[in-house]
Amino acid sequence: QVQLVESGGGLVQAGDSLRLSCAASGRTFSSYAMGWFRQAPRNEREFVATINGFGTITQYADYVKGRFTIFRDNAKNAVYLQMNSLQPEDTAVYYCAAGPSRSVSALSYNAWGQGTQVTVSS
Repeated sequence: QVQLVESGGGLVQAGDSLRLSCAASGRTFSSYAMGWFRQAPRNEREFVATINGFGTITQYADYVKGRFTIFRDNAKNAVYLQMNSLQPEDTAVYYCAAGPSRSVSALSYNAWGQGTQVTVSS
């Protein structure tokens, strides 16, 4: 079972950028599709982005498309979320997740990190 640890969250102003990192344990990282999800207070966890094991196919939620980029470095067992043009509505706890295939559904992922807080002030 892969274990995931996110980092890189923080407090930024609207329009700023942040890069989240997710470090994975294990020797089979490239066999996992990876996803980023987020959860704001009083909201359900929502899909942000996903990438396949080779890093060649990505998919984004409409509300982050063109601003966020997901990419991975299998040699480093890591996946990243580059977030540009951040807005207050992006404020949430961001989670990375691993699963057998790309999916927009949280139910398809069977390993989760503890989350990292991103707060965007206006």
